[in-house]
Amino acid sequence: MPTPLPWHQIDTVLLDMDGTLIDLHFDSHLWQQLVPERYAARLGLPLADAKAQIDAHYQAVSGTLDWYCVDYWSETLGLDIRALKQEILDKIQWRPNAIAFLAALKAAGKRRVLFTNAHPASLAVKIEQLGLDEHLDEIVSTHELGWSKESQHCWQALAGHLPFDPARTLFIDDSERILRASADYGIAHQLGIHQPDSAMPPLQFQRFPALKDYAELLPLMA
Repeated sequence: MPTPLPWHQIDTVLLDMDGTLIDLHFDSHLWQQLVPERYAARLGLPLADAKAQIDAHYQAVSGTLDWYCVDYWSETLGLDIRALKQEILDKIQWRPNAIAFLAALKAAGKRRVLFTNAHPASLAVKIEQLGLDEHLDEIVSTHELGWSKESQHCWQALAGHLPFDPARTLFIDDSERILRASADYGIAHQLGIHQPDSAMPPLQFQRFPALKDYAELLPLMA
C-alpha cells in the first residue's frame, strides 16, 4: 500500500486511462494478439514472423505520438484498427474500485482530469463503452497537444492548455518512464499501478510508490 497522500495539498488529479483507470488487457490483446494474427493472415506469414515485424515497427516509434496513433498503424500495417477494436469491446473494463475513487475525488472537491496518450479514436471507443466522461471533469488527449507524455514539450503544452499548479497535483500512470517525465516537469506527487493488465504479472516500480487497487486510497485522508 502506498504512503498516505497529503490530500490537503492536492487540488488536481491527472489520471492516465489505459492500465490506470481501465484494465490494459483490452489493448494488450489487441496489439499483442489480434493485430499480429490479422497481419500474418494478410501477408501469408507465420505468426512468429508477423510478430517480429510488428515488434520492429513498435520499437521504431516507441514513446512518440505515432505509437499511440490508430491512423498511423492502420496505414503502416494495412489493417483497419478501428474495426478490430469493435471485435473485442467486451474486454474494455474499469479497474477495480476506479469509479469509487473518482467519486471520492469529486466529493472532496478535487479536479479530475483524464490525461492520456490514447488517440481520439481510441478514446471515443472507451468513452462510449464505459461512460468515462461522466466520472471526470476534463479529458485531454496528448494528440491535441502534439507531443506524447514522455516529452517535456507535452507537459509544457498541457500547462498552456489546462492551467494547473504542478506543486498541488497528483499524477497516476502505469508507466514509470512517464511518471518520471512528470516529476522532471515538477508534478509534486506520483503513483504507479502495480498490475495495469489483469492477465499479466505485476510491474515493479523503482522510483515511485504504486497501488494494486484504488480501495487502498479510500477513504481519502490527508
